[in-house]
Amino acid sequence: MEGSTSPKALRVAAISGSLRRGSANTGLIRAAKEICEESIPGMVIDHVDISDLPLLNTDMEVDGGFPPAVEAFRARVRAADCFLFASPEYNYSISGPLKNALDWGSRPPNCWADRAAAIVSASGGSGGSRSTYHIRQVGVFLDIHFINKPEVFIKAHQPPKKFDSDGNLIDPEIKEELKEMLLSLQAFALRLQGKPANSEHAT
Repeated sequence: MEGSTSPKALRVAAISGSLRRGSANTGLIRAAKEICEESIPGMVIDHVDISDLPLLNTDMEVDGGFPPAVEAFRARVRAADCFLFASPEYNYSISGPLKNALDWGSRPPNCWADRAAAIVSASGGSGGSRSTYHIRQVGVFLDIHFINKPEVFIKAHQPPKKFDSDGNLIDPEIKEELKEMLLSLQAFALRLQGKPANSEHAT
């Protein structure tokens, strides 16, 4: 069953913290999009590319406006009902590109506030757990409301093979974990909006 594209569908702004070609984290966003189209009605993934964002520099803000790439990014963040962050762990913390995107979106007026979010990470030995908790910490100030469960930390380089050479997710168990995370995000986002969750998926 394809995901609904009606005005009532939840629009998820999905952001990869990796700019690398063949990134497993960007592959997780592609997998999330496929899952929504196939089996989660009423949820649409909008992959928001952050590779064109300049490094944060408030000198670029002129008369209350932002550079074109930043304006376009902020517009897509504002249009979202909730967020999905897929990010590797760099040096025990948030990747530079994702932190830059979070900071641009936070410039007044804050574009992130009062919406639900989920985090998934494909990284090294920790599966990205340390960076995930740093993203949550930043989200406190940005007024982002993260789901608590399930947590999906993927040890990308350990067997069995989880991604192909292009970064596409090929592990069926992780696909199921990602689906459960998306269902949890959907239910929480609807609850924040004061709407009933899809009874088929309510828990």
